[in-house]
Amino acid sequence: MDVTQAKQEHLLALKVMRLTKPTLFTNMPVTCEERDLPGDLFGQLMREDPSTIKGAEILMLGEMLTLPQNFGNIFLGETFSSYISVHNDSNQVVKDILVKADLQTSSQRLNLSASNSAVAELKPECCIDDVIHHEVKEIGTHILVCAVSYTTQYGEKLYFRKFFKFQVLKPLDVKTKFYNAESDLSSVTDEVFLEAQIQNITTSPMFMEKVSLEPSMMYNVTELNTVAASDDGGESTFGKMSYLQPMDTRQYLYCLKPKPEYAEKAGVIKGVTVIGKLDIVWKTNLGERGRLQTSQLQRMAPGYGDIRLSLEMIPDTVNLEEPFDIICKITNCSERTMDLVLEMCNTRSIHWCGVSGRQLGKLSPAAFLSLPLTLLSSVQGLQSISGLRLTDTFLKRTYEYDDIAQVCVVCPFTTNES
Repeated sequence: MDVTQAKQEHLLALKVMRLTKPTLFTNMPVTCEERDLPGDLFGQLMREDPSTIKGAEILMLGEMLTLPQNFGNIFLGETFSSYISVHNDSNQVVKDILVKADLQTSSQRLNLSASNSAVAELKPECCIDDVIHHEVKEIGTHILVCAVSYTTQYGEKLYFRKFFKFQVLKPLDVKTKFYNAESDLSSVTDEVFLEAQIQNITTSPMFMEKVSLEPSMMYNVTELNTVAASDDGGESTFGKMSYLQPMDTRQYLYCLKPKPEYAEKAGVIKGVTVIGKLDIVWKTNLGERGRLQTSQLQRMAPGYGDIRLSLEMIPDTVNLEEPFDIICKITNCSERTMDLVLEMCNTRSIHWCGVSGRQLGKLSPAAFLSLPLTLLSSVQGLQSISGLRLTDTFLKRTYEYDDIAQVCVVCPFTTNES
Protein backbone atom coordinates (compact mmCIF):
# COMPACT_ATOMS: atom_id res chain seq x y z
CA MET A 1 0.00 0.00 0.00
CA ASP A 2 1.43 3.35 -1.05
CA VAL A 3 0.95 6.18 1.41
CA THR A 4 1.36 9.88 0.59
CA GLN A 5 2.60 11.66 3.70
CA ALA A 6 1.25 15.03 4.74
CA LYS A 7 3.59 17.96 4.10
CA GLN A 8 2.77 19.84 7.30
CA GLU A 9 2.44 18.92 10.94
CA HIS A 10 -1.10 18.36 12.13
CA LEU A 11 -2.66 17.92 15.53
CA LEU A 12 -4.37 14.75 14.39
CA ALA A 13 -2.84 11.51 13.12
CA LEU A 14 -4.60 9.28 10.60
CA LYS A 15 -4.02 5.53 10.60
CA VAL A 16 -5.54 3.09 8.11
CA MET A 17 -5.30 -0.71 8.36
CA ARG A 18 -6.88 -3.32 6.14
CA LEU A 19 -8.95 -5.89 8.03
CA THR A 20 -8.32 -9.45 6.89
CA LYS A 21 -8.43 -12.89 8.43
CA PRO A 22 -5.18 -14.14 10.03
CA THR A 23 -3.18 -17.00 8.59
CA LEU A 24 -1.88 -20.18 10.19
CA PHE A 25 1.63 -19.77 11.52
CA THR A 26 4.23 -21.96 9.82
CA ASN A 27 7.74 -22.80 10.94
CA MET A 28 10.64 -24.66 9.38
CA PRO A 29 11.50 -27.74 11.46
CA VAL A 30 15.16 -28.74 11.55
CA THR A 31 15.96 -32.28 12.58
CA CYS A 32 18.93 -34.61 12.67
CA GLU A 33 19.75 -38.14 13.74
CA GLU A 34 20.77 -38.84 17.33
CA ARG A 35 24.28 -39.92 16.32
CA ASP A 36 24.90 -36.57 14.63
CA LEU A 37 26.90 -33.89 16.39
CA PRO A 38 23.92 -31.75 17.56
CA GLY A 39 22.31 -34.80 19.13
CA ASP A 40 18.90 -33.92 20.54
CA LEU A 41 19.56 -30.17 20.53
CA PHE A 42 17.25 -29.40 17.60
CA GLY A 43 14.48 -31.56 19.05
CA GLN A 44 14.73 -29.84 22.40
CA LEU A 45 14.55 -26.40 20.81
CA MET A 46 11.44 -27.35 18.86
CA ARG A 47 9.77 -28.78 21.97
CA GLU A 48 10.43 -25.50 23.78
CA ASP A 49 9.14 -23.42 20.86
CA PRO A 50 5.64 -22.16 21.81
CA SER A 51 4.56 -22.06 18.17
CA THR A 52 4.89 -25.82 17.58
CA ILE A 53 2.28 -28.48 18.30
CA LYS A 54 3.15 -30.53 21.36
CA GLY A 55 3.90 -34.08 20.35
CA ALA A 56 4.08 -33.13 16.64
CA GLU A 57 6.91 -30.62 16.60
CA ILE A 58 8.13 -31.64 13.14
CA LEU A 59 4.93 -30.42 11.47
CA MET A 60 5.22 -27.08 9.69
CA LEU A 61 1.81 -25.84 10.87
CA GLY A 62 1.63 -24.56 14.41
CA GLU A 63 -1.09 -23.70 16.91
CA MET A 64 -0.81 -19.94 16.47
CA LEU A 65 -2.28 -17.47 14.03
CA THR A 66 -0.34 -14.73 12.29
CA LEU A 67 -1.71 -11.27 11.65
CA PRO A 68 -1.20 -9.89 8.14
CA GLN A 69 2.24 -8.38 7.75
CA ASN A 70 1.41 -6.51 4.54
CA PHE A 71 -1.57 -5.32 2.56
CA GLY A 72 -1.89 -8.62 0.66
CA ASN A 73 -3.93 -9.27 -2.45
CA ILE A 74 -7.50 -8.14 -3.08
CA PHE A 75 -9.50 -10.09 -5.64
CA LEU A 76 -12.56 -9.16 -7.61
CA GLY A 77 -15.73 -10.18 -5.78
CA GLU A 78 -14.25 -10.02 -2.29
CA THR A 79 -15.27 -7.53 0.39
CA PHE A 80 -12.67 -4.87 1.13
CA SER A 81 -12.72 -3.93 4.82
CA SER A 82 -10.57 -1.27 6.42
CA TYR A 83 -10.14 0.21 9.88
CA ILE A 84 -9.72 4.01 10.00
CA SER A 85 -8.53 5.73 13.16
CA VAL A 86 -7.99 9.44 13.80
CA HIS A 87 -5.97 10.11 16.97
CA ASN A 88 -5.38 13.41 18.72
CA ASP A 89 -1.61 13.47 19.29
CA SER A 90 -1.59 17.02 20.68
CA ASN A 91 -2.43 18.48 24.09
CA GLN A 92 -5.21 20.61 22.64
CA VAL A 93 -8.92 20.01 22.27
CA VAL A 94 -9.83 19.78 18.60
CA LYS A 95 -13.33 20.64 17.38
CA ASP A 96 -15.57 19.90 14.39
CA ILE A 97 -13.69 16.82 13.21
CA LEU A 98 -14.98 15.39 9.93
CA VAL A 99 -13.52 12.14 8.55
CA LYS A 100 -14.40 11.17 4.99
CA ALA A 101 -13.36 8.02 3.11
CA ASP A 102 -13.83 7.69 -0.65
CA LEU A 103 -12.82 4.88 -2.98
CA GLN A 104 -11.70 6.02 -6.43
CA THR A 105 -11.85 3.46 -9.23
CA SER A 106 -11.23 3.80 -12.94
CA SER A 107 -14.90 4.57 -13.55
CA GLN A 108 -16.41 6.04 -10.38
CA ARG A 109 -15.84 7.53 -6.94
CA LEU A 110 -17.68 5.93 -4.01
CA ASN A 111 -18.29 7.35 -0.55
CA LEU A 112 -17.59 4.65 2.07
CA SER A 113 -17.97 6.71 5.23
CA ALA A 114 -20.52 5.37 7.68
CA SER A 115 -21.43 8.89 8.83
CA ASN A 116 -20.98 12.28 7.17
CA SER A 117 -21.62 14.29 10.34
CA ALA A 118 -18.79 16.02 12.19
CA VAL A 119 -17.68 15.13 15.72
CA ALA A 120 -18.10 18.07 18.07
CA GLU A 121 -14.73 17.76 19.84
CA LEU A 122 -11.82 15.40 20.37
CA LYS A 123 -9.79 15.56 23.57
CA PRO A 124 -6.05 14.83 23.73
CA GLU A 125 -5.11 11.14 23.47
CA CYS A 126 -8.59 10.28 22.24
CA CYS A 127 -9.48 8.88 18.86
CA ILE A 128 -12.30 8.47 16.35
CA ASP A 129 -12.64 4.98 14.88
CA ASP A 130 -14.56 3.78 11.85
CA VAL A 131 -14.74 0.54 9.86
CA ILE A 132 -15.66 0.64 6.18
CA HIS A 133 -16.74 -2.20 3.90
CA HIS A 134 -17.03 -2.41 0.13
CA GLU A 135 -17.65 -5.31 -2.25
CA VAL A 136 -15.08 -4.94 -5.00
CA LYS A 137 -16.72 -5.07 -8.43
CA GLU A 138 -13.96 -3.73 -10.68
CA ILE A 139 -10.44 -4.89 -11.44
CA GLY A 140 -7.46 -2.59 -11.77
CA THR A 141 -6.15 0.28 -9.68
CA HIS A 142 -8.16 1.49 -6.68
CA ILE A 143 -7.30 4.48 -4.50
CA LEU A 144 -8.67 4.90 -0.98
CA VAL A 145 -8.83 8.63 -0.25
CA CYS A 146 -9.11 9.53 3.44
CA ALA A 147 -9.72 13.21 4.21
CA VAL A 148 -9.75 14.84 7.67
CA SER A 149 -10.89 18.37 8.43
CA TYR A 150 -10.94 19.97 11.90
CA THR A 151 -10.79 23.25 13.80
CA THR A 152 -8.16 24.09 16.41
CA GLN A 153 -8.95 25.72 19.72
CA TYR A 154 -7.81 29.02 18.20
CA GLY A 155 -10.41 28.82 15.43
CA GLU A 156 -8.00 27.81 12.65
CA LYS A 157 -9.51 25.37 10.14
CA LEU A 158 -7.11 22.69 8.91
CA TYR A 159 -7.44 19.92 6.36
CA PHE A 160 -5.31 17.03 5.12
CA ARG A 161 -5.68 13.89 2.99
CA LYS A 162 -3.94 10.57 2.58
CA PHE A 163 -4.04 8.26 -0.43
CA PHE A 164 -3.79 4.48 -0.25
CA LYS A 165 -3.33 2.78 -3.61
CA PHE A 166 -3.92 -0.93 -4.23
CA GLN A 167 -4.60 -3.30 -7.11
CA VAL A 168 -7.64 -5.53 -7.51
CA LEU A 169 -6.82 -8.82 -9.22
CA LYS A 170 -8.92 -11.32 -11.12
CA PRO A 171 -9.53 -14.52 -9.09
CA LEU A 172 -11.26 -16.72 -11.66
CA ASP A 173 -11.09 -17.28 -15.38
CA VAL A 174 -14.58 -18.12 -16.67
CA LYS A 175 -15.21 -19.47 -20.16
CA THR A 176 -18.57 -20.55 -21.55
CA LYS A 177 -19.62 -22.76 -24.45
CA PHE A 178 -23.10 -23.35 -25.88
CA TYR A 179 -24.33 -26.58 -27.44
CA ASN A 180 -27.65 -27.05 -29.23
CA ALA A 181 -29.44 -30.19 -28.09
CA GLU A 182 -31.00 -31.01 -31.43
CA SER A 183 -28.95 -32.83 -34.02
CA ASP A 184 -31.81 -33.22 -36.48
CA LEU A 185 -35.27 -31.82 -37.16
CA SER A 186 -37.05 -34.25 -34.86
CA SER A 187 -36.54 -32.19 -31.72
CA VAL A 188 -39.03 -29.53 -30.74
CA THR A 189 -37.56 -28.81 -27.31
CA ASP A 190 -35.00 -26.15 -28.40
CA GLU A 191 -32.84 -27.21 -25.46
CA VAL A 192 -29.50 -25.49 -25.01
CA PHE A 193 -26.60 -26.88 -23.00
CA LEU A 194 -24.22 -24.45 -21.34
CA GLU A 195 -20.75 -25.56 -20.29
CA ALA A 196 -19.00 -23.20 -17.87
CA GLN A 197 -15.25 -23.69 -17.39
CA ILE A 198 -14.02 -22.07 -14.17
CA GLN A 199 -10.28 -21.86 -13.44
CA ASN A 200 -8.72 -20.76 -10.16
CA ILE A 201 -5.95 -18.31 -11.13
CA THR A 202 -5.03 -17.35 -7.57
CA THR A 203 -2.20 -18.87 -5.51
CA SER A 204 -4.41 -20.49 -2.87
CA PRO A 205 -7.14 -23.15 -2.97
CA MET A 206 -10.80 -22.22 -3.05
CA PHE A 207 -13.87 -23.87 -1.63
CA MET A 208 -16.59 -23.55 -4.27
CA GLU A 209 -19.69 -22.86 -2.20
CA LYS A 210 -22.09 -22.25 -5.08
CA VAL A 211 -21.97 -22.13 -8.87
CA SER A 212 -25.44 -21.55 -10.29
CA LEU A 213 -27.01 -20.19 -13.44
CA GLU A 214 -29.71 -17.55 -13.16
CA PRO A 215 -31.70 -17.91 -16.40
CA SER A 216 -33.37 -15.11 -18.28
CA MET A 217 -37.14 -14.77 -18.39
CA MET A 218 -37.33 -16.94 -21.53
CA TYR A 219 -35.71 -20.10 -20.13
CA ASN A 220 -35.97 -22.69 -17.38
CA VAL A 221 -32.67 -24.18 -16.19
CA THR A 222 -31.71 -27.64 -14.94
CA GLU A 223 -28.35 -28.18 -13.25
CA LEU A 224 -26.50 -31.31 -14.37
CA ASN A 225 -23.77 -31.25 -11.73
CA THR A 226 -25.15 -33.83 -9.29
CA VAL A 227 -25.46 -37.59 -9.22
CA ALA A 228 -28.85 -38.82 -8.03
CA ALA A 229 -27.59 -41.26 -5.42
CA SER A 230 -29.87 -40.40 -2.51
CA ASP A 231 -33.14 -38.72 -1.61
CA ASP A 232 -31.54 -35.42 -0.54
CA GLY A 233 -31.00 -34.16 -4.07
CA GLY A 234 -27.95 -36.20 -5.00
CA GLU A 235 -24.23 -35.85 -4.48
CA SER A 236 -22.10 -33.36 -6.35
CA THR A 237 -20.11 -34.76 -9.24
CA PHE A 238 -17.03 -33.13 -7.67
CA GLY A 239 -17.38 -34.96 -4.35
CA LYS A 240 -18.29 -33.79 -0.87
CA MET A 241 -15.29 -31.47 -0.48
CA SER A 242 -15.57 -29.10 -3.43
CA TYR A 243 -12.06 -27.61 -3.45
CA LEU A 244 -10.48 -25.99 -6.47
CA GLN A 245 -6.69 -25.96 -6.31
CA PRO A 246 -4.60 -23.14 -7.85
CA MET A 247 -4.64 -23.23 -11.69
CA ASP A 248 -7.16 -26.10 -11.68
CA THR A 249 -10.18 -25.97 -13.99
CA ARG A 250 -13.65 -27.35 -13.39
CA GLN A 251 -16.55 -27.76 -15.82
CA TYR A 252 -20.17 -27.12 -14.86
CA LEU A 253 -23.05 -28.13 -17.12
CA TYR A 254 -26.56 -26.68 -17.35
CA CYS A 255 -29.54 -27.45 -19.56
CA LEU A 256 -31.82 -24.58 -20.58
CA LYS A 257 -35.25 -25.11 -22.07
CA PRO A 258 -37.51 -22.34 -23.38
CA LYS A 259 -40.66 -21.73 -21.39
CA PRO A 260 -43.83 -22.97 -23.12
CA GLU A 261 -45.13 -19.47 -23.82
CA TYR A 262 -41.93 -18.65 -25.71
CA ALA A 263 -41.35 -22.04 -27.34
CA GLU A 264 -44.68 -21.78 -29.13
CA LYS A 265 -43.72 -18.48 -30.74
CA ALA A 266 -41.44 -19.11 -33.68
CA GLY A 267 -40.22 -15.54 -34.04
CA VAL A 268 -39.25 -14.94 -30.42
CA ILE A 269 -36.19 -17.16 -29.98
CA LYS A 270 -34.04 -16.26 -32.92
CA GLY A 271 -30.91 -14.24 -33.55
CA VAL A 272 -28.94 -13.17 -30.47
CA THR A 273 -30.77 -14.23 -27.31
CA VAL A 274 -29.95 -13.66 -23.64
CA ILE A 275 -29.47 -16.91 -21.73
CA GLY A 276 -28.77 -15.69 -18.20
CA LYS A 277 -25.80 -15.10 -15.91
CA LEU A 278 -23.56 -17.20 -13.70
CA ASP A 279 -23.49 -16.64 -9.93
CA ILE A 280 -20.27 -17.92 -8.32
CA VAL A 281 -19.62 -17.94 -4.55
CA TRP A 282 -16.39 -19.24 -3.01
CA LYS A 283 -14.42 -19.20 0.23
CA THR A 284 -10.68 -18.92 0.70
CA ASN A 285 -8.44 -19.39 3.75
CA LEU A 286 -10.31 -19.26 7.07
CA GLY A 287 -13.66 -18.64 5.40
CA GLU A 288 -13.17 -15.36 3.55
CA ARG A 289 -16.02 -15.21 1.06
CA GLY A 290 -16.00 -13.91 -2.49
CA ARG A 291 -18.75 -13.62 -5.06
CA LEU A 292 -18.82 -12.99 -8.79
CA GLN A 293 -21.67 -12.55 -11.22
CA THR A 294 -20.95 -12.63 -14.91
CA SER A 295 -22.58 -10.31 -17.39
CA GLN A 296 -25.60 -11.57 -19.30
CA LEU A 297 -24.56 -14.54 -21.43
CA GLN A 298 -25.72 -14.41 -25.04
CA ARG A 299 -25.90 -16.95 -27.81
CA MET A 300 -26.86 -16.97 -31.46
CA ALA A 301 -30.01 -19.03 -31.82
CA PRO A 302 -29.90 -21.52 -34.69
CA GLY A 303 -31.60 -20.37 -37.86
CA TYR A 304 -34.37 -22.51 -39.33
CA GLY A 305 -34.92 -20.61 -42.56
CA ASP A 306 -38.35 -19.56 -43.65
CA ILE A 307 -40.11 -22.78 -42.63
CA ARG A 308 -39.29 -25.06 -39.73
CA LEU A 309 -40.45 -28.66 -39.79
CA SER A 310 -40.21 -30.70 -36.61
CA LEU A 311 -41.87 -33.79 -35.18
CA GLU A 312 -44.27 -33.67 -32.26
CA MET A 313 -44.89 -37.42 -32.14
CA ILE A 314 -43.07 -40.42 -33.60
CA PRO A 315 -42.82 -44.02 -32.33
CA ASP A 316 -39.45 -45.43 -31.35
CA THR A 317 -40.04 -48.86 -32.86
CA VAL A 318 -42.36 -49.95 -35.67
CA ASN A 319 -43.11 -53.23 -37.40
CA LEU A 320 -41.88 -54.05 -40.85
CA GLU A 321 -44.35 -53.18 -43.66
CA GLU A 322 -46.96 -51.97 -41.17
CA PRO A 323 -48.24 -48.36 -41.39
CA PHE A 324 -47.46 -46.06 -38.47
CA ASP A 325 -48.41 -42.46 -37.71
CA ILE A 326 -46.31 -39.39 -37.04
CA ILE A 327 -47.32 -35.79 -36.32
CA CYS A 328 -45.33 -33.02 -38.01
CA LYS A 329 -45.26 -29.43 -36.84
CA ILE A 330 -44.81 -26.81 -39.56
CA THR A 331 -43.89 -23.32 -38.35
CA ASN A 332 -43.67 -20.16 -40.45
CA CYS A 333 -40.43 -18.49 -39.30
CA SER A 334 -40.57 -15.76 -41.93
CA GLU A 335 -42.26 -12.37 -41.81
CA ARG A 336 -44.67 -13.04 -44.66
CA THR A 337 -47.72 -15.23 -45.23
CA MET A 338 -47.15 -18.49 -47.10
CA ASP A 339 -49.46 -20.69 -49.17
CA LEU A 340 -48.06 -24.20 -48.75
CA VAL A 341 -48.34 -27.40 -50.76
CA LEU A 342 -47.08 -30.72 -49.32
CA GLU A 343 -45.41 -33.33 -51.51
CA MET A 344 -44.36 -36.77 -50.21
CA CYS A 345 -41.58 -38.56 -52.10
CA ASN A 346 -40.90 -42.24 -51.44
CA THR A 347 -37.37 -43.45 -50.77
CA ARG A 348 -35.77 -46.89 -50.97
CA SER A 349 -37.04 -47.86 -47.52
CA ILE A 350 -39.72 -45.30 -46.62
CA HIS A 351 -43.12 -45.23 -48.34
CA TRP A 352 -45.68 -42.51 -47.64
CA CYS A 353 -49.39 -43.26 -47.41
CA GLY A 354 -51.88 -40.69 -48.68
CA VAL A 355 -52.17 -38.12 -51.41
CA SER A 356 -49.09 -36.15 -52.39
CA GLY A 357 -49.43 -32.56 -53.56
CA ARG A 358 -52.27 -31.53 -51.26
CA GLN A 359 -52.90 -27.96 -50.29
CA LEU A 360 -52.14 -27.00 -46.67
CA GLY A 361 -53.56 -23.49 -46.99
CA LYS A 362 -52.17 -20.14 -45.90
CA LEU A 363 -49.86 -19.88 -42.90
CA SER A 364 -49.37 -16.50 -41.23
CA PRO A 365 -45.99 -15.33 -39.82
CA ALA A 366 -45.06 -17.07 -36.52
CA ALA A 367 -48.04 -19.41 -36.93
CA PHE A 368 -47.84 -23.19 -37.02
CA LEU A 369 -49.95 -26.19 -37.89
CA SER A 370 -49.89 -29.83 -36.82
CA LEU A 371 -50.00 -32.31 -39.64
CA PRO A 372 -50.63 -36.06 -39.05
CA LEU A 373 -49.00 -38.33 -41.64
CA THR A 374 -48.91 -42.08 -42.22
CA LEU A 375 -46.01 -44.09 -43.66
CA LEU A 376 -44.42 -47.54 -43.61
CA SER A 377 -40.97 -49.04 -43.98
CA SER A 378 -40.03 -51.92 -46.26
CA VAL A 379 -36.54 -52.42 -44.83
CA GLN A 380 -35.54 -53.54 -41.33
CA GLY A 381 -33.11 -51.71 -39.09
CA LEU A 382 -32.64 -48.05 -38.21
CA GLN A 383 -34.31 -46.11 -41.01
CA SER A 384 -34.20 -42.39 -41.71
CA ILE A 385 -37.44 -40.60 -42.53
CA SER A 386 -37.01 -38.45 -45.63
CA GLY A 387 -38.83 -37.21 -48.69
CA LEU A 388 -41.04 -34.34 -47.52
CA ARG A 389 -41.26 -31.26 -49.75
CA LEU A 390 -43.04 -27.99 -48.95
CA THR A 391 -43.68 -25.49 -51.74
CA ASP A 392 -44.67 -21.87 -51.23
CA THR A 393 -46.94 -21.06 -54.17
CA PHE A 394 -46.52 -17.30 -53.64
CA LEU A 395 -42.77 -17.33 -54.35
CA LYS A 396 -42.66 -20.65 -56.19
CA ARG A 397 -40.01 -21.79 -53.68
CA THR A 398 -39.60 -25.42 -52.58
CA TYR A 399 -38.16 -26.49 -49.21
CA GLU A 400 -36.76 -30.02 -48.96
CA TYR A 401 -36.71 -31.99 -45.67
CA ASP A 402 -34.66 -35.17 -45.51
CA ASP A 403 -33.34 -37.09 -42.51
CA ILE A 404 -36.10 -35.64 -40.38
CA ALA A 405 -35.87 -38.40 -37.79
CA GLN A 406 -34.94 -42.06 -37.37
CA VAL A 407 -37.09 -45.02 -36.46
CA CYS A 408 -36.20 -48.62 -35.61
CA VAL A 409 -37.97 -51.12 -37.90
CA VAL A 410 -38.29 -54.70 -36.61
CA CYS A 411 -39.84 -57.86 -38.03
CA PRO A 412 -42.90 -58.97 -36.01
CA PHE A 413 -42.58 -62.59 -37.18
CA THR A 414 -40.26 -65.02 -35.40
CA THR A 415 -39.31 -68.51 -36.61
CA ASN A 416 -39.11 -71.33 -34.09
CA GLU A 417 -36.36 -73.77 -34.85
CA SER A 418 -37.23 -77.38 -34.05
